[in-house]
Amino acid sequence: MDTMSIAALSVGMAQAQTAQSVDTAVLKMSMDSSAEGVTDLLDTMGESLDPNLGQNLDILA
Repeated sequence: MDTMSIAALSVGMAQAQTAQSVDTAVLKMSMDSSAEGVTDLLDTMGESLDPNLGQNLDILA
């Protein structure tokens, strides 16, 4: 193996590590965004529920 091959291998490995780090960071951002969306959705659903709804039934014949 000559010096140029070792240098090219080193550059390739560094690029692969950088790409993996970027992919991991993007995945983490996506997961955080999804978690926030779910939390917001659950908060909105909880606020929209009326605890008194369905307590009374009026029947007139």
